[in-house]
Amino acid sequence: MENGQSSVSRDAASTGEVSAVPAADITAICAAFDNDSHRMLDILRTVQDRFRCIAPSTMDAIAAQTGLTRIEVEGVASFYSFLSLTPRGRVTIRLCDDIVDRFTGLADVTAAFEDVLGIGIGETSADGAFSLEYTPCIGMCDQAPAAMINDVLLVGLTPQSARSAAEALMAGKTPEHLISDRFDELSPQERANRMVENNIRHAGEVLLGPVPADAGLAKAVEMAPAQIITAIEDSGLRGCGGAGFTTGRKWRFAAAETAEKHYVICNADEGEPGTFKDRVLLTERPHLLIEGMTIAARAVGAREGILYLRGEYVYLRPLLEEVLEQRRRRGLLGESILGIEGFDFDIRLQLGAGAYICGEEGALISSCEGLPGEPKTRPPFPVNRGYLGFPTVVNNVETFCHAARILDRGAGWFHAMGTEGSHGTKLFSICGDCLNPGIYELPYGHSVWDILEMASGQEAAAVQIGGPSGTMIARDSFDRKLTFDDLATGGAIIIFNGDRNILEIVEYYMSFFVHESCGYCTPCRVGNVFLQKAIAKFRKGLANPDDIDYLKDLSATIIETSRCGLGMTSPNPILSTLQNFPLVYSAVSKPSKDGIRDTFDIQSAIDSARKIAKRRSYLYDRDFTK
Repeated sequence: MENGQSSVSRDAASTGEVSAVPAADITAICAAFDNDSHRMLDILRTVQDRFRCIAPSTMDAIAAQTGLTRIEVEGVASFYSFLSLTPRGRVTIRLCDDIVDRFTGLADVTAAFEDVLGIGIGETSADGAFSLEYTPCIGMCDQAPAAMINDVLLVGLTPQSARSAAEALMAGKTPEHLISDRFDELSPQERANRMVENNIRHAGEVLLGPVPADAGLAKAVEMAPAQIITAIEDSGLRGCGGAGFTTGRKWRFAAAETAEKHYVICNADEGEPGTFKDRVLLTERPHLLIEGMTIAARAVGAREGILYLRGEYVYLRPLLEEVLEQRRRRGLLGESILGIEGFDFDIRLQLGAGAYICGEEGALISSCEGLPGEPKTRPPFPVNRGYLGFPTVVNNVETFCHAARILDRGAGWFHAMGTEGSHGTKLFSICGDCLNPGIYELPYGHSVWDILEMASGQEAAAVQIGGPSGTMIARDSFDRKLTFDDLATGGAIIIFNGDRNILEIVEYYMSFFVHESCGYCTPCRVGNVFLQKAIAKFRKGLANPDDIDYLKDLSATIIETSRCGLGMTSPNPILSTLQNFPLVYSAVSKPSKDGIRDTFDIQSAIDSARKIAKRRSYLYDRDFTK
């Protein structure tokens, strides 16, 4: 990733200063993306990869080339966590800090890296060689602890393997050669498979069983666009990202819009902790995904598409680019697809840069437009005015894959699977305290108990359905069904046994939402911080029964007044555990003495003042002596 890096920028980390990047280099990078401001994220990622940071003078040069202001460029550069305004190491090690990683030995893995590299979390070595940091869920919860080392994934880490990897890097080995000494000779598919085990535990009839190549597309070209949409509607297919909006209706709304252009975007930014199903499809069924996008393009009249790949899945970029090029050569992308005059459609790959909020379709569209990944005000909806103001269909990887199979086998075939209102199969990402984590493709309608038995997680005391923004249920609810009408989920199922602290899990999830909020609206930006602090108060044993009402009231306010889905669902870890694990809260709360509500801990409140003043308080420090 660092090939071609200037010696000037390599020295920057050791001094803490950012050196100038040659203007010619910035000019060339911008020109590679046609000086298009809508490709700002691509430009900034390229600069980051090559020079390890985005310096002030670099932002000025980019602004001049793309016709923007420096503030606009900096707004994008400062929004995404994988971009940095100060130098990072030539090798950046990002340890996944998800709750599953924490429970499977992250602390010991971290200690091994710190010991060998001689730096702590959040630090860069004096010679600029290494940076070590934590990052939220990277989609590897079925093989935690995991880490990103530049563009390379290491999974199933132990203290011993972490130490060995760090020692190899210190000895001059590249991240790629941690995977194989023959890394450069491997195909993109082989590289991906060497890095990550896809853990397919149950292959269902629709997506992970035998799939004929482009059979759905071959039938789609024989159908009118309206017939394609009707088939998708009749199948009962609903969006597989969690919201469950009817796919055929979305396509019909977009097709009905009269506009110069229409767009199709695939949301491959599955950032919900505990979710990794799309990762498996991107690796195992990339052609099926592109086939589904191409069918959608024919249905709505789109000539251009975007595959938005989350930054954590950068290791899959070479594989997906190879697939796109193969399909162009075979006449399955580009002009006159399958020889049909006027059926023109192509796809560009857009890589994200570490922002959970970009999983929300409005924020994703903003990111594709070269903007900070902030949600858009709705209405209008993307199907009316989406990417660059044109009608846009946004579906996730699983949804497009299903659409291709429906065109192949027929709407009735798909509709017959599952239950009323929840048709077809679903990919479930199962992880946590079980013997068989991985991917299970099952028809809708299975109970949570069914899932636990398949994954050998029968000792579960709690199960998180749908990731942090979903619902945590207790054993008395394990008979409930995984359907849109009962327990709806984008696919994540996280299992926790009786040894886990429910409030620790809740506090982690709230810290995740605090970190990932785009900051646009006050209820989400500030309210989630208050919720996190309130949960910390319960964990410290400082809460009283009135604080339970405070949690409920504040959660309701955040849900009611937030602008997008993040704020509307961020209180769910608290609300679902209050409902399903009430004894956990009551056990650690106690009435205040004298009936006065203990609203805050005075010792914690004055701690920062102690540090600033560099002295203690004889009023509040109980053990203070003159």
